[in-house]
Amino acid sequence: MTTPGLEVIPGNDMTRIRVVCEHQRGLIYVVPAERSWVCEKEYLPAHALAGFFRELTALENKEVQGLMQQWGIYFRQLPEEQEEAKAGAAES
Repeated sequence: MTTPGLEVIPGNDMTRIRVVCEHQRGLIYVVPAERSWVCEKEYLPAHALAGFFRELTALENKEVQGLMQQWGIYFRQLPEEQEEAKAGAAES
């Protein structure tokens, strides 16, 4: 039996993310692509998913927004670490 939850399975040429619960199950494949060349291999899945969701939400497509809302999935881009460090220094 497959363990419920999210399981990140790194590989040589791809990373698989197994998503399993009692009612749904699937695999998300993340492979090197045109937009992910800048990232180190170990961070490629995070880079690809964050970039994908950033661009998907930027489309401002009502159907996509509705589907994400129906599933309770929301995305907010976080500031880069350099910006966070500057903000932290300003607060000190």
